Amino acid sequence: MLILITDWLMQFDVGFSVLGYLTLRTILATLTALLMAILIGPKMILWLQKLQIGQTVRDDGPESHLQKMGTPTMGGVLILAAILTSVLLWADLSNEYVWVTLTIVVGYGVVGFVDDYRKVVRKDAKGLIARWKYLWQSIIALAVAIYLYANATSPEQTALVVPFFKDVMPQLGMFYIVVVYFTVVGSSNAVNLTDGLDGLAIVPTILVAGALAIFAYVTGNINFSEYLHIPYIPQVSELVIICGAIIGAGLGFLWFNAYPAQVFMGDVGSLALGGTLGIIAVLVRQEIVLIILGGIFVIETLSVIIQVGSFKLRGKRVFRMAPIHHHFELKGWPEPKVIVRFWIISLILVLVGLATLKLR
Repeated sequence: MLILITDWLMQFDVGFSVLGYLTLRTILATLTALLMAILIGPKMILWLQKLQIGQTVRDDGPESHLQKMGTPTMGGVLILAAILTSVLLWADLSNEYVWVTLTIVVGYGVVGFVDDYRKVVRKDAKGLIARWKYLWQSIIALAVAIYLYANATSPEQTALVVPFFKDVMPQLGMFYIVVVYFTVVGSSNAVNLTDGLDGLAIVPTILVAGALAIFAYVTGNINFSEYLHIPYIPQVSELVIICGAIIGAGLGFLWFNAYPAQVFMGDVGSLALGGTLGIIAVLVRQEIVLIILGGIFVIETLSVIIQVGSFKLRGKRVFRMAPIHHHFELKGWPEPKVIVRFWIISLILVLVGLATLKLR
């Protein structure tokens, strides 16, 4: 919105053109989301406490988690509000990629909100029935995938970029829709599964958003994309604003979510953030690299799949508890140690993912 005001102000003084620079707008978007989250956070936590919107804890989980019972949840509303406000202020709202991404943010946020509402307000332990949750996630993802495929204007927008190989970019055709679907839905649920300890999911989310911001910037710049042998997709660099907003909102939320957490994000936050990372990776054509960048999310998801599969096929569990962060807790690792070590692993994986830009 402010970019339109900037265009109007430039007729009086060209100095206002500085507000149109992508880098400056990204910084301002990050700071806007950060300050909004930090300033509104305490009031929102008090409000959630008054409404008695508290976290429920699994009976079969680590005993240390029992003290988390009643901690305010649905803090993801704060994250999404900060992201949306910041993006609407600083992004170019004529850019279709911005609206595609915001569709995922809002759509998946609503699905997560309904799930949380049923769990903590209506006291329905199951929340939104799994098949209904996946159905709505699927409808939103498929709608976005079909829109992107139908409106693709260049072969680069539907090509699969294979990391480490500069000349390997096969055309996906209609299989593009399948790739978009699994990337968005898979990423959404992977972040959701990871959100089990204080600050465990939000820091990797921030790190991955930072890496995707770099991919978006170079993919939308014809000089950088040509130099790095990646597809050039005009206007996709505007997604840097959204990545900056995610980083700012995430850091602001971490202020209250760090151990010991004062608030949890809930499904409203984790589903929306995961889906947003997925759609950004799709738009910058880095679905495979997202698997590396979000390796922690992948590991957490695989641990659940392995645990369930092993129990159904062999009647035995591979881990003491899944997702895998609970396994380490039950082995005696203090929660802060699990969290920080997972953060370190996430940082390493993000750096490896970024290395694919040059190692081709």
